[in-house]
Amino acid sequence: MDVRRLELLRELADRGSITAVARATQRTASAVSQQLKVLEAEAGVPLTERHGRGLVLTGAGLALAETAREIAVAIESAEALWHEFKQSPRGSVSVSVFPTAGQMLLPGALRALADEPGLEIVLTDHDLPLPDFAQLTADHDLVVADSQGIPAHWNERGLRCVPLMTEPFDVALPVGHPLVEKTVVLGADLVDEDWIGAPVGYPYDRVLERLGATVGREPRIVQRIMDNIIVERLVAAGVGIAILPRFTTRSHGNGIVTRPISGLPAERQISALMRADRAERPSVRRVVELLQHEAERVVQGYRTVGER
Repeated sequence: MDVRRLELLRELADRGSITAVARATQRTASAVSQQLKVLEAEAGVPLTERHGRGLVLTGAGLALAETAREIAVAIESAEALWHEFKQSPRGSVSVSVFPTAGQMLLPGALRALADEPGLEIVLTDHDLPLPDFAQLTADHDLVVADSQGIPAHWNERGLRCVPLMTEPFDVALPVGHPLVEKTVVLGADLVDEDWIGAPVGYPYDRVLERLGATVGREPRIVQRIMDNIIVERLVAAGVGIAILPRFTTRSHGNGIVTRPISGLPAERQISALMRADRAERPSVRRVVELLQHEAERVVQGYRTVGER
């Protein structure tokens, strides 16, 4: 049954005549009568009957009119609740995040959440071999993902992708390495180096692939490690140099120094990835806003300190 036709029946119960209903709803009397006839056909029982020159509701009509009142109350309640959610989002938002993004974004976002009563973030950290971020959206309201550009299958699956930040990759060098004297490192400077690489297919590994294509020689990878902290320690020990993300690499007091790479695409996009329906939830939108604000703060903070 159409809710709008039920509302006309409710109006007839309250106002007592087709003419009054037509006036209140800015319709013609014949249009109101036609809609009530359609509703009666849908109900399968008489809803009105002649009484003198007018119409009155039958028992079934009165019962359905009362149902229409209950529906109207429910709709108003839902609209009021939705308005409240838009003004002050509430509920639980499940967020999946990979480690370095979590280090950058979560502390500040969770601190800000203290000023959002009724809104909760439930976290899951993932560090899977080549995680399929699109697949993770089935189990989480929001997935923090990294990529080079926007993968085609994200669009093909109709996912909503909100950019958070672009993070450059730098070369991590041990203190005392000759390249530390340079402010910017060129691909040609890196030809003869030993490398601590990432697992095949990871973003850092793709930078080394581009480096090999640029200089015409595959980098000499002596170890492949997924955990960035271990990579930092190996670099500090002089085992090799590495590609690491700029904003989360510790380059002060731990035996390593980082330098930007010139002439080589070396960055990643960090985004909030969601199913389109979940992206419409006020609570999810608010968490995305918190992450965007924190990402902006991280990038701005780095610029303020200055390039390492």
